[in-house]
Amino acid sequence: MEYARLGSTGMQVSRICLGCMGFGDAEHWVHKWVLDEENSRPIIKQALEMGINFFDTANVYSIGVSEEILGRALKDFVKRDEVVVATKVHGVMRPGPNGGGLSRKAILSEIDKSLQAAGDGLRGSLPDPSLGLRDADRRDDGSAA
Repeated sequence: MEYARLGSTGMQVSRICLGCMGFGDAEHWVHKWVLDEENSRPIIKQALEMGINFFDTANVYSIGVSEEILGRALKDFVKRDEVVVATKVHGVMRPGPNGGGLSRKAILSEIDKSLQAAGDGLRGSLPDPSLGLRDADRRDDGSAA
């Protein structure tokens, strides 16, 4: 496997990133083709065996179930600090004015939820027109958003 530096983070990630939108709960998600945990785990395990150390998911994928499946599999198959999990926030996760988006409140809330499920740093991938880039890209503790 070939590895590359992820931006200015200093992290080395596989040039192939396993996208995890296909892992989840078809009963509670718009995409009925997602694989349940039992069928997702062999794919994650094979990716790790091939040297893939970079995984992409999002809080909205199966309303968080994708992150949970990935987190449990990684816990069982690899040392946590050997992999990088990129997850995204922005989608509406619950009703109300702060149920989604890229406000500081929404980002911090979703970071906490994502860390409970799979852990890792966050990289925002969708711009929020109500925020300036500086507000959407940085947290006070230095983690990227």
